[in-house]
Amino acid sequence: MALRLAPGTRFARGSPLRTAAPAGLGLSAPTAPRIGLLGGSFDPIHEAHLTLARTALAHLGVASVQLIPAAAPWQRQPLAATAEQRADMVALAIAGHPGLALNRIEIDRGGPSYTIDTLRALAGGTGAPVAGDARYVWILGADQLANFCTWNEWQGIVALADLAVAGRPGNEPEPPAPLHAELARYGRVLHRLPMPEMAVSSSGIRQRLARGESVDGLVPPAVLRYITQHRLYQA
Repeated sequence: MALRLAPGTRFARGSPLRTAAPAGLGLSAPTAPRIGLLGGSFDPIHEAHLTLARTALAHLGVASVQLIPAAAPWQRQPLAATAEQRADMVALAIAGHPGLALNRIEIDRGGPSYTIDTLRALAGGTGAPVAGDARYVWILGADQLANFCTWNEWQGIVALADLAVAGRPGNEPEPPAPLHAELARYGRVLHRLPMPEMAVSSSGIRQRLARGESVDGLVPPAVLRYITQHRLYQA
């Protein structure tokens, strides 16, 4: 997930987009602590990922933000690092950050990683929709929000989780019309996350490393040591 985020984008801090749930659904709000979920390939994890996770933790009222490395992202090319290496790097990156946690659910499940499968598993396999504030908040970049309706069973994701989105220059984080309608159907929330400007991406980091260039300040020091030790992303 490439994050290029600017303070100039129009965020309504503390004022999520909320629509009323229709009568007659017979849905009940959860009572368990709310959890933020940030999925990605994390190939490698970088400082923008951490900033997004910490921002979500501070602004969403969640008990924790869990980072979920994908086993095999279905919309991505083959990954450079193994699943275990990417999980190791996430664990190193979040060490010392209270409220951030590694969730291995997709790696342990194996196969193509679909968000809907992950949410159903976290919900106990029932997939029963919830009204109002959901227990889980799925965290997105603006580019992911724009193509959200191409995700596998995306309507089911909306039925199970609130969404939170960070903006980036030139890409106003507004939901596509079909997603907006589905948000209204479930009384779902689209949270806006205020983010500093950060021009960093995993692909850019891999390219710099392949050219032998420095990535100081782009990845946590412990992650850089791991990359060097395991000779990752070399040409």
